[in-house]
Amino acid sequence: MSENKVTLNDQTTGKSIELPVLKGSQGDPTLDIKNLHKETGYFTYDPGFAQTAACSSAITFIDGNKGVLQYRGYPIEQLAENSNFLEVAYLLLNGNLPNTSEMADFDHDITYHSMVHEKLNNFMSGFHYDAHPMAMMSGAVGSLAAFYHDRLDPEDPNQRELAAKRMIAKMPTIAAICYRHHRGLPNAYPKNNLGFTERFLDTMFSVPAEPYEVNPVAAKALDLLFILHADHEQNASTSTVRLVGSTGANPYACIAAGIAALWGPAHGGANESVLKMLDEIGSVDNIPKYIAKAKDRNDPFRLMGFGHRVYKNFDPRASIIRKACHDVLNELNITDPQLDLAMELEEIALRDEFFVERKLYPNVDFYSGIIYKALGIPVSMFTVMFAIARTVGWAAQWLEMREDPGKIGRPRQIYTGETTRDYLKMDQR
Repeated sequence: MSENKVTLNDQTTGKSIELPVLKGSQGDPTLDIKNLHKETGYFTYDPGFAQTAACSSAITFIDGNKGVLQYRGYPIEQLAENSNFLEVAYLLLNGNLPNTSEMADFDHDITYHSMVHEKLNNFMSGFHYDAHPMAMMSGAVGSLAAFYHDRLDPEDPNQRELAAKRMIAKMPTIAAICYRHHRGLPNAYPKNNLGFTERFLDTMFSVPAEPYEVNPVAAKALDLLFILHADHEQNASTSTVRLVGSTGANPYACIAAGIAALWGPAHGGANESVLKMLDEIGSVDNIPKYIAKAKDRNDPFRLMGFGHRVYKNFDPRASIIRKACHDVLNELNITDPQLDLAMELEEIALRDEFFVERKLYPNVDFYSGIIYKALGIPVSMFTVMFAIARTVGWAAQWLEMREDPGKIGRPRQIYTGETTRDYLKMDQR
């Protein structure tokens, strides 16, 4: 990976150090600073690690300036058009797209691991009826280590693969239990004759009193969202999974930590913020007022679901999901003032010069929130839906880092507290 070196000169001491330049198969060159402190006594300061590569990975590549997202080298546009979520899951875990027999075996394994231990249902029933689904999910996934404690050796590749498949298979079932617990519905068992996404929708919404028919347009849109959310390089939750994994913790603890990180409103809760913003705007008549507020630098109001921290040009996932969003709304023929408001806001933002010049296009969070609402999924479940998809990425990243564990994660700090001082007895303070 090393091609050349960059010389760093310290004008204070007159010392210099050569830093190797690392170059991956794609992306910007990176300075290797692991010997910086040893040779110079300096650490680096990078809040949020936005300029720091904490690992090497062959799973996902993003070029935010060009609007590129690739899984294992495959453009997200091609996967979204031709693939399904379970095939993408195989790709992320194994590095290549499966052939017919490999796909059949993988589908079989995921299908027959989709049920959860009956005692887990008892565990989940202990939560208060209005407990947040993400709190329930985090607790449930962490508890899986207690149900499968005989298959937790991260040094065993077979056990690692089994744990990854179990998590991918059981996460939709756990999510459905969270939803049904809140609604007071009896748990529904996953049906093996359905595909991954159809099975999840059935487990979520079916009732004992009548048959439930999965709408194919709804299933296709949700499957597409799962593909688009499956992995996204070293984001906060993925980095959390890797950091916890570096301690040698069991895979369920690592994924539970990732779920906790995803729960943050600045990460997985972004699509919830879109719906809250629409509530604040209230009606189509108020859009001009709020567009003006968004343009005012001195006004704290911000349009949620527009632009992206990583994608400086456009979010390729949004371009893909926009059509699915409109298909869902047309197919379900929903009358909802909030959804009408969202569509009008989208049209205005796409043609308003202020947003066009700044490339503040609707992002994937904008459309995913609208789709979830149209499918009857409550706002409190939005991040849970994200977690179902991202479990694949977390599992793939955890498997990759366990193949070459390296050192335990240990970020440095700039200490700003008191310098050395002596202890005084209480009567002297």
